[in-house]
Amino acid sequence: MTHELKTARRIGPIIQFLRFGNLSEPPTGVIQCARRRERDMATKSMATLDSGTTFSSWNYSGHRLAAGSIDGTLSVYDSPVPSSYSSFTRSSKVRVSESSLVKIVWLPSEYGDAVACICEDGSLSIWEEVSEDTHALEWKLCKSLMSKSSQVLDVQFGVSRKSLKMVAAYSDGYLRVFELLNPLELKNWQLQAEFQNVIDSLSALGKPSTLSASVSWNPMRSGEQEPSFVLAFNSDSPHLNSSKIWEFDEAHNRWLAVAELASPEDKGDPVYAVSWAPNIGRPYEVVAVATHKGIGIWQVGLAPDLDGRLPVKKAASLSGHQGEVWEMEWDMSGMTLATTGSDGMVRLWQSNLNGEWHEQAMLEPVPS
Repeated sequence: MTHELKTARRIGPIIQFLRFGNLSEPPTGVIQCARRRERDMATKSMATLDSGTTFSSWNYSGHRLAAGSIDGTLSVYDSPVPSSYSSFTRSSKVRVSESSLVKIVWLPSEYGDAVACICEDGSLSIWEEVSEDTHALEWKLCKSLMSKSSQVLDVQFGVSRKSLKMVAAYSDGYLRVFELLNPLELKNWQLQAEFQNVIDSLSALGKPSTLSASVSWNPMRSGEQEPSFVLAFNSDSPHLNSSKIWEFDEAHNRWLAVAELASPEDKGDPVYAVSWAPNIGRPYEVVAVATHKGIGIWQVGLAPDLDGRLPVKKAASLSGHQGEVWEMEWDMSGMTLATTGSDGMVRLWQSNLNGEWHEQAMLEPVPS
């Protein structure tokens, strides 16, 4: 049994995080999109995915699609005309795990065609498309990370001045930062740091019960700035949950919490998703944070105070999703936020010239 992935033609690959499955049970099956609320839009069949697809992810150019399955297989789809978003066909399929794939993340394009896969058993593996001798291209395992005491919940990659960094968030509330030692060998990762998502050591916790975590790197750092990312948890530990921005202090070779994106009354709320917007000319950064109270749009100042903390301001609160927000993603300009959740809807948000945020469009699943 197969299903078609459809997306609104005007939106294109921006909605790369569309979930697959029964809308009340996100990990099983396929969603077909989409219809705009204001009027019906033309749809185009882009790919036919196997039944049991659990997650999909476009690469950075939007010309390759990776899909994970409930049986632990990774499929990669390519377009015969890379310059257009024509129909995609499967170019390769490989078994990466005995358990279901729950997340796929492409590595930055300058490091070749490679993906990180998180599986239901909590394992993390990195796969690269290579050609050995005269053989055809195939996907090979580069690195596998498995912990006996905790599971990987999320992983994201960030490029610093010196190397590629990988942040993995674990079910024990810890985040581990790995550094790629050789850009030509994706198997050589070194653990650089390990700490919990708390402001100070006095708040260090035991082993919490965590459902999910969300990591998002600052995507547009200049060569003179240190790498930074935002991290949050959905757990039973209030100190762990709130979204915190971590920045690398190269002088002391450590990561510092430089901001917390939560109002005093909301600091303990579980966080479903975070997303850091690209910055093109703004005098501040923008980060979206999703909790059960809605989506908060936070502005983060660029100049730290005397204590090294960055000023933050909640610019807007967005509501509309009925239930949990699954994922969020910004467009390349950092002006439009796309969100999806357990209500099965994809919503697009923008701010006007006065800085007021509004829902620009809503896409809903339609049957084939």
